[in-house]
Amino acid sequence: MATTQDLDALMSAFLTRGLPCCSLKVTQHGRTLYESHVGCSDPETQKPLTDKSVFRMASMSKIPLYTALMMLYERGFFLMTDPIWPLLPEWRDLKKYQIDPNGHVHTLPVMKPITFRDVFSMKCGLPYCNSPAPTDNLTLRSMQECMKPLWEKGHFTLREHVRAMSNAVLAAEPGDQWIYGFSSELAAALLEVLCDKPIDDIFQEMLFDPLEMPNTGSRYFGDIQERMVRLYRLDDEGRRTPYDCPLDAKHLPGPEHEQGWGRLFSTVEDFSHLMQMLAEGGQYRGRRFLGCGTIDMMRANGLTPTQIAAYSANPYEAGYGYGYGVRTLLYRGTGNHNGSPGAFGWTGGFGTFCEADPDDGVSIVYMHNMIPNDELYCHHRIRTAAYALMD
Repeated sequence: MATTQDLDALMSAFLTRGLPCCSLKVTQHGRTLYESHVGCSDPETQKPLTDKSVFRMASMSKIPLYTALMMLYERGFFLMTDPIWPLLPEWRDLKKYQIDPNGHVHTLPVMKPITFRDVFSMKCGLPYCNSPAPTDNLTLRSMQECMKPLWEKGHFTLREHVRAMSNAVLAAEPGDQWIYGFSSELAAALLEVLCDKPIDDIFQEMLFDPLEMPNTGSRYFGDIQERMVRLYRLDDEGRRTPYDCPLDAKHLPGPEHEQGWGRLFSTVEDFSHLMQMLAEGGQYRGRRFLGCGTIDMMRANGLTPTQIAAYSANPYEAGYGYGYGVRTLLYRGTGNHNGSPGAFGWTGGFGTFCEADPDDGVSIVYMHNMIPNDELYCHHRIRTAAYALMD
């Protein structure tokens, strides 16, 4: 059986691989099984990492996004089978690429509209488009043309982003393929329309304030910027150099820094409150946020066997399917996973990881920020050791 000393040794070993710092909190039924913060948040000044240190969440921001949407779902705001175009009218008349066996490309109208289910399960037909770099991908080329005016302007709102992308040609019929990407921008826009408020205000009111997450947000406030961990890039020889991430500018206040939906920053402690709530069947300190059945729905696999085969070809996702905005464990053996089937969560591109296991009341929140993020090595080891602490 793994011990907390084993986790201490594992976290320290990560530093020898090049990580400047890392944090972990494991809870079960609200009781802390393990918590540690090792390394320096800024090695240049030898500033130690603490429980107040702030990390870039990147794509792990999807957890609060889809949690808030599932809260609206169970209040009757929408059905999963509803099309999105009544709320986002520019997304009504869409086109897709169809490639014949001989390579001939057709641009055709889609046969069915994008639904909430398609958005929540990453099947809207569009990947991410974050750069004008040359590409052979037809859909990315189409998306780059749509983004060109916004990139030239230099800043844009979420609604401007979503409106521009409605002219892109989809890579597939809605619902047919799992394609990680723009679905979450659509989800964020739908959340804003449903609540008639900016997404930052929605998160604050629905989640961050009631879940006691005072260090979480998308725009710097107070001393957050000073507490943000330094981001580093690791080269092939293992040399670590500071990296000034262009995405950090999205956290600066002011419309001139907007670039669609700003990703979140948080602490391990803050994010652990959200994951504890999900692991405890939707309750946190006596307050109910979601019904157990709604969480079960959120973590139910929605991929077909063909889609699972494509999704789990990535060794990081082995054993998992995909639900509504989250990966969900299907097979312990295939995934080399010692948690319970149905454990669910997500990852951030700079090295953050989280998982909730409602069957055993366990939540795991791990964070580091580095490029490349070394997630396959670090996350699966943390996951294994964390689940071994369970009662």
